[in-house]
Parts: sequence; structure tokens; C-alpha cells
Amino acid sequence: MSDSVGANFRAKYDEIATKLDAVSEPSEREAVKQDIVALFKTVDQAINDLSALKEEIRVLVDTYKSLAEQDAGSQAPQFTGAAPALHADHIGASTFKEKGWSLISLGDYPGAIQALQKALSLSPGDVQAESLLGWAQMLAEQYDDALDTFDIVLQKEPTNALARINVGYVCLKKQLFQDAIEHLSKAIRLDNDKKATLYAHYYLGLVYQERGMFEDAEMFFMKTLKLGPNLIEAYYELGRARWAADDPDGARPRWCPSNVDCGIRSQQVQSVGQTL
Repeated sequence: MSDSVGANFRAKYDEIATKLDAVSEPSEREAVKQDIVALFKTVDQAINDLSALKEEIRVLVDTYKSLAEQDAGSQAPQFTGAAPALHADHIGASTFKEKGWSLISLGDYPGAIQALQKALSLSPGDVQAESLLGWAQMLAEQYDDALDTFDIVLQKEPTNALARINVGYVCLKKQLFQDAIEHLSKAIRLDNDKKATLYAHYYLGLVYQERGMFEDAEMFFMKTLKLGPNLIEAYYELGRARWAADDPDGARPRWCPSNVDCGIRSQQVQSVGQTL
């Protein structure tokens, strides 16, 4: 669509440019002027219409992500937040940064990585672009690259709690449990971002569960649920911890608490006994 629309506008532009080159009379200039004004208004309206449609598409993206997370039960922290402020710059880095943010939201992590690397090549050291690149690499499961990128971010912003819990998550996935505990515990001590504090407790629960320390895992899952009663994954993992600790009676109500839609995890609940 964008190619055809752009081609039509370009063809009209070329037509007017040809007329303008051939103008010799004032009356002809006035006619060309009207064509230029009309083209400008048409392009401006198309930009406004497409910008409005772009924002509506974001609503579809958010709805899709919500449904996908319910189906997949992804443990990675949800990618949320305001888009980077897009401002005019002579090198265009801001445009690539905004594109990277949009592509992460759409789940196109390789495309986001490419856009954000371009942004950083144009504007080296941009912390926001580096943070977004770390997110994209983490979600693309490029864990070593993500660790390197988040390390750069944390050197510049040691109190960046979201970057720190993402490092904790990556360490968890790489089974670097002691490193994960260190970063997640520090995020909890910082306590400067509610989302980061919530996920820090949740990931610590997963770390201790992986290590077979089920009582410690339970404690962190319980703290997670105090901070975020609607985090479905925490109910599920708390149930798993209690089941693994030979407490099936304590596990079942956690898989289907009264304030949670159990349909979201129904298949997992049915098979969890065999899984464990």
C-alpha cells in the first residue's frame, strides 16, 4: 500500500515539476501553483490518515500480545512503555530508534536489532537505544549479546532496575544462578521501579525452584503475588513449587485461585502432575 501511494504521489510530483519547467506565462504559473497546493494538501492528509491508522494498529498489537502471552505463558517481562520521543535530527538516529521500538512491540526482534544497531551507528552511546537493543536481543534469545549490551547500560546507569532484572532473567536462562540472584536482589534493594521489583521477586522464585529450594521459591512467589495479584504465572509456579515439595493439596488452589480465570492455564494444570 505504502509503495503504491508513494508512487502515485511521486508521479504527480514529477508531472507538476515538468509543467513548472515549461511555464512561460503568469497564468500558467498560477495554474501550477494551484496544482502544488493541491498536492501538498493531499499528501498532508494522507500522512495524518496513515499516522492515525498506525496508532490504531498499536491497539491490535497490544491485544495480540496479551492473547499470545496468555497462550504461551512467557516468563520474559512484558515489553511496555512509551515510545521514544521522535525528534528531527540531521543524522536520523531518532527515526531508527523509534522503528526499533515499534518492531519490538510487533515481535520482529531481528528487525528491531538491525534498526537499533543502525541508530547506535548514527548516535553512539545513546542509552535508550542501547536499552532497547538489549531488550530485542534478550527476546530474540541472543543472551550473550544481551548481557554485553545491558552491561554497557548498567555501567552508565547503575540504578536502571529494568536493565538489571533483564540481566537477572538472562542469567536465569543461562543457568548462571548466583549471578541471577545477585542482580535480582540488587533490583529489589533499589526498589525504584514497581515492575522491576515485581519481576525480580518472580525470577528469584524461579531461580530457587530450579535449584530445588522449594520453600525459598514459595516465599518469593508469595511476595510476587502481594506485589502483583494478577500475575498468572506466579500462581502457576507457586503451585508447581508446592507440588514439587510433596504438597499437592496446597498446589491445586494455587493453580485455580478464586480471583483468576483458570481457563488461561487449564491445559497446564491438567498436565502439570505428569510434568513434575
